[in-house]
Amino acid sequence: MSKLRREITVEVLNERGGEYLPGYLGIEMCELAENTLSSRMPVRRLHIAPNEFLHAASVVALADTTCGYATIAHLPAGAESFTTIELKSNHLGTVREGSIACVATAQHLGRNTQVWDAVVTDPVSGRKIALFRCTQMILWPRGG
Repeated sequence: MSKLRREITVEVLNERGGEYLPGYLGIEMCELAENTLSSRMPVRRLHIAPNEFLHAASVVALADTTCGYATIAHLPAGAESFTTIELKSNHLGTVREGSIACVATAQHLGRNTQVWDAVVTDPVSGRKIALFRCTQMILWPRGG
């Protein structure tokens, strides 16, 4: 049985973030499929730390947004929303220009929690920039 919500598309996800942090950072969702979502983000000066390397928070923003949007697309029927309850990132490299890409993959799609892994890469070289994991708590409507 598919857990992917058919009413959620890449276009819907990209529109959702337009006036929020993902839109400001230039994060764009690329491809949504069962148990996975890919994205990309251009690297601009606003993504760079004062040491002239890609800011870790920029990398986390891409990975967290991708996993969060993947969660939205895979919410169980009747669920209202979700919230991130834990995240971890390991930073392995950097880029100073171009873009970075991310692929989020579901590890667990339960009724009350979801666990997503993401790999952030330099799409030109294929080098891994970061490994990311988060746990999402599924939010259900209150029963009055």
